[in-house]
Amino acid sequence: MKYGLIGERLTHSFSAEIHYLLGGYEYSLIEVNPSDLAAFMKKRDFDGINVTIPYKREVMKYLDSVSPKAEKIGAVNTVVNRGGKLYGYNTDFAGMSALIKRIGVGLSGRSVMIAGTGGTSATAAAVADSLGAADIKFLSRRSSGGAVTYDRAAEECFGCSYLINTTPAGMYPNADAGLPLRLADFPQLAGVADAVYNPLRTGLVLASRGSGIPAEGGLYMLVAQAAAASSLFTGEEYSDGAVNTVYEKILSRRENAVLIGMSGSGKSYVGRLAAEKLGRRFIDTDSEIVRVTGKSVPEIFDSVGEQGFRKIESSVIERVSQETGVVIATGGGAVLKPENVLSLRRNGRLFYLDRNPEKLETGAGRPIAPDRESALKLYRDRKSIYLAAADVTVTVTEDDPYAAVNTVAGGYEK
Repeated sequence: MKYGLIGERLTHSFSAEIHYLLGGYEYSLIEVNPSDLAAFMKKRDFDGINVTIPYKREVMKYLDSVSPKAEKIGAVNTVVNRGGKLYGYNTDFAGMSALIKRIGVGLSGRSVMIAGTGGTSATAAAVADSLGAADIKFLSRRSSGGAVTYDRAAEECFGCSYLINTTPAGMYPNADAGLPLRLADFPQLAGVADAVYNPLRTGLVLASRGSGIPAEGGLYMLVAQAAAASSLFTGEEYSDGAVNTVYEKILSRRENAVLIGMSGSGKSYVGRLAAEKLGRRFIDTDSEIVRVTGKSVPEIFDSVGEQGFRKIESSVIERVSQETGVVIATGGGAVLKPENVLSLRRNGRLFYLDRNPEKLETGAGRPIAPDRESALKLYRDRKSIYLAAADVTVTVTEDDPYAAVNTVAGGYEK
């Protein structure tokens, strides 16, 4: 193997795609069991590897040399084989620095709280210190090592103005299991960085942005550290512009296009054509509900009522939202539940298809809007909800319905 990544579980890794975009070389994903790590490292059958959870500390014992920065942090995520000798580095430092700079809120003079006490938290602390943080506090479920427990954070970190999450909180498949913190308890909070990149936006990032706090997830950090690692592998240097380009490509390829709006507004039609244009898979949540239950939507309404239908719908939305790089058309009432909007936003950009209510399709198969009058009332009741949930509003016109397809598909990578 020339280049690659080792870790215990790599199912959701973006690293191969990122390294190919950076350097055009093959990059292998190698899942290594803890009992096999020693044999893998002693074999030294690679030119360069990245190292991820849970081996960033463990791998250091097999190296011939560790950079001063990695030694200070106590974690290595990049190993280069030079003439049979293994040299260890920490490019997470460069990645975390780039992420914080991207958020645009400087750390100089600020009190910073870091959630987590593992290898990535040590990197975050080193970065915060290098950027002039006045004070650094670690948060953990236990108070060992001087960490502040989460239930004491509101009191002991009241004046903190920056939060860095280095824990798996908010990561799939447990995206709802976020940090046990309330943003409102930290009134001076001015910036949030989250090392988690799967999903693209954690609940922490979305909640921070919703409160007007600049926040970013870990995808940018992942790309920036990969660029630093690639430089060590190949000697090729990457500008900030090159890192930004790769980041935008990865985000564009991985982000879902999610269509919301009234029943009969054309979500399925526009979604199918946009998916075809982009070469992506198309998912219709109503069709998924029918597939899962074996019943039509009207039959579900008849058997369990709207409340029962909404429960099934939420379960389907939570599952399909974990996909990346797909086009999703939702039912007309999907965004009535805030938890559905949160699920869809984690990996998606939401497009509201706004069609003239007089032109909305009604009738059979639409139990909430069986006739024109009920459809018009629903439109008036729901429009503000659609607008609040949407990232982009798309006007669907009868003279050029394909314009909506181009708007949804525009800006995404095939």
